[in-house]
Amino acid sequence: MSIKVGVIGVGYLGQYHAEKYMALSGAELVGVMDINPKRAETIAKRCKCEAFPKLESLLDKVEAVSIVVPTHAHFTVAKTCLETGKHVLLEKPMTTSLEEADTLIDLAHKNNLIFQIGHLERFNPAVIALFPYLDNPLFIESHRLGLSLERGTDVDVILDLMIHDLDIVLAAVPAELVEIRAVGVPVVSKNIDIANVRLEFSNGCVANLTASRISTKKMRKIRFFQKDAYFSLDYAQRELVIVKKESKDLLPFSHEVLRFEKNDPLKEEIANFIQCIKEKKSPVISGEHGRYVLAIALKINQCIQKIR
Repeated sequence: MSIKVGVIGVGYLGQYHAEKYMALSGAELVGVMDINPKRAETIAKRCKCEAFPKLESLLDKVEAVSIVVPTHAHFTVAKTCLETGKHVLLEKPMTTSLEEADTLIDLAHKNNLIFQIGHLERFNPAVIALFPYLDNPLFIESHRLGLSLERGTDVDVILDLMIHDLDIVLAAVPAELVEIRAVGVPVVSKNIDIANVRLEFSNGCVANLTASRISTKKMRKIRFFQKDAYFSLDYAQRELVIVKKESKDLLPFSHEVLRFEKNDPLKEEIANFIQCIKEKKSPVISGEHGRYVLAIALKINQCIQKIR
């Protein structure tokens, strides 16, 4: 049995959501909706579905939705969808405030609905392979650099790009975050375009994260250091380097490079969403975890604002 789905917002990223649903076994793409009717009609024609002029008319025909609208509209749209009993895959960042996030989480629980947040890197095969190796990492360093001002500038670089690495770090460190130090600069947009953050956890772990959307050099890498082991992950290349100490002596140590097929993380994310609906199981990235990541991102912003 196929789950009837719709996509709300078919701009840069939303169009890809529609395409993945169209090709996915177990899902039936009923239609799309966008504030730009011509855009909706173009994507609907491409994806062989209906373009709906209003949100309510789309919701009358579907069981689940992807919400891929600008961040400031996440709460209003998601609230309407959850109130009408629709399962929701909501792009990151989930909302602009924790109060909004709490309202959506409560609605999802109240109506027994799947509420998944779109932290895409969790479906990267190199990330999936990394997590079983992690055992109380004590130092983490990430760099996410690129030129991405054509989209996403309705929010700062922390909520736009760094939030991917925050999600990974917060899922990897089994300890309370106790200190945040951060600096950020708005270079060409009205929001922060480059930022560096130092996170310290109660178990002594330190994470140093850098994100920039004004760099001509592209980089999406993260490194983990723990007792007797080191891991270097390249998100873009789907590559995981594993260096492990094999004895009490300085040498020998093992060195292994794992390379993975270039999968489609968005396809995997959407497939997980549909599977969770069918099997009534919790998604990989729940509303609660999305809220946790959002809370830290907002605290980072507060730290930056204090020193500007």
